[in-house]
Amino acid sequence: MIMKNLRYILAVAAIILAIPVSAQVDRHDVRTGNRKFRKGNYKESEISYRKALVKDSTSFAANFNLANTLYRQEHIAEAQKSLEKLKDVASVSPYAADYYYNLGNVALKQKNYQAAVDAYKHSLMVRPDDMDAKENYIYAKKMLDNQKKNGGGGGNNNKNQNNKNDQNKNNQNQNQNNQNQQNQNNQNQQNQNNQQNQNQNQNQQPQQGQQNQQGQQPQGGGKISPQQAQQMIQAVQAKEKETQDKVNREKAELLKTKQKDKNW
Repeated sequence: MIMKNLRYILAVAAIILAIPVSAQVDRHDVRTGNRKFRKGNYKESEISYRKALVKDSTSFAANFNLANTLYRQEHIAEAQKSLEKLKDVASVSPYAADYYYNLGNVALKQKNYQAAVDAYKHSLMVRPDDMDAKENYIYAKKMLDNQKKNGGGGGNNNKNQNNKNDQNKNNQNQNQNNQNQQNQNNQNQQNQNNQQNQNQNQNQQPQQGQQNQQGQQPQGGGKISPQQAQQMIQAVQAKEKETQDKVNREKAELLKTKQKDKNW
């Protein structure tokens, strides 16, 4: 069904390229664009049509064919603008049916089904026997009905849906940012608690060491610190020295006594 759209653009291209060029338009630029369009050189044909429009911006042939080549390059919005420039004169021109058909193609590409239905309807009013226009009209009408059943309303529905999607995305980003901030706050609080516990442990360690120095038995199964062991050794050595000194004094006294006895 969509291929009807593309096939008709090819057929219309041949008809459009036969449109007489206004005397105000450079015939050379338009004809050059037509030749390039037939060869599929759409970018080059676009340049030629734009050159013609520089000399006459109201040229029906240049605007119409420019819309065609823009459509072929998937520049749909630009093609629509080019066609809209002809809306005041298209309905009374010999090419009204082709104009409205192409306008419907553009709207269908944009999924603006209401605009597509209206355009194909106008085309069929001018040329009722156009089978391609009939088929595209039926297709666009069906898509519009489905869209309405799903709560849509043509092109505005697409815009509203996009806005809704953007809002949901923004809400998700905001929730994610809030969650990240909460996690950061929790981490900062945890770090602060750890720092406080570390400072408290450091303050308690010197007190424990002071208690050990005062002779209290340390914890850990009766083990003593190296400092306490050194103190105990020094105490034993002092006691031994005191005992040795006492023995030496007693020996000296006994020796003096024996010397006195011998002299007598």
